[in-house]
Amino acid sequence: MHRKRDGQVEFEFPEWGGKRRGAGRKPVGAACVSHHGRAELKERFPVHVTVRLVRGLPGLRERNAYHVLLRSFRAGCERFGFRLNHYSVQTNHVHMIVEAEDSRSLTRGMQGLQIRMAKALNKLWRRAGKVFADRFHNRILVSPREVRNVLVYVLNNGRRHGSFATRDIPDPFSSGRWFDGWVEQLERNSSAPPPITRARSWLQRLGWRMHGLIPLSLVPGR
Repeated sequence: MHRKRDGQVEFEFPEWGGKRRGAGRKPVGAACVSHHGRAELKERFPVHVTVRLVRGLPGLRERNAYHVLLRSFRAGCERFGFRLNHYSVQTNHVHMIVEAEDSRSLTRGMQGLQIRMAKALNKLWRRAGKVFADRFHNRILVSPREVRNVLVYVLNNGRRHGSFATRDIPDPFSSGRWFDGWVEQLERNSSAPPPITRARSWLQRLGWRMHGLIPLSLVPGR
């Protein structure tokens, strides 16, 4: 008797791999900043930068915390081709307007500044660990109108959040006292060295003024 040979069975295997929607590393922390590469920066363009605290830390709009930040700003406001021109300190985040020679200078300058701030705040709060939630968020400013809008947003950010309402003086938790673009004339009697450095780009020095000086009481977004 001849036994019938079994035929070979062919199996179909599912295809794995390849790009899948939702795959890959996710941003972490409250800021949720994308980890994709940043846009290339040209020296003539200012940058709006935002850094946020991790959750659960004390607020920054407090005298001791603010003085610690001032010392960090003074030490790190001009390094590696990076310049800090303006800032606004809010409860859980800090807005800045900066200039840099290129993207590398921006990254190095901001990393150095954040390290100074984090170490100083941890020392004040007698703790250790992470202070800022994620990579800093940045937006490159390319037009006079855009620069003016961001100057209003940063310098008067306390009015936007309702944390500062006095109409005839700049927010004391901002660099407004050193700003020379207010409609109102301010008395400048502080002998302390400023925690910022003067802008060099045409957009910040002159360009934005084409659209008018800024009133102290102007609330961003209105």
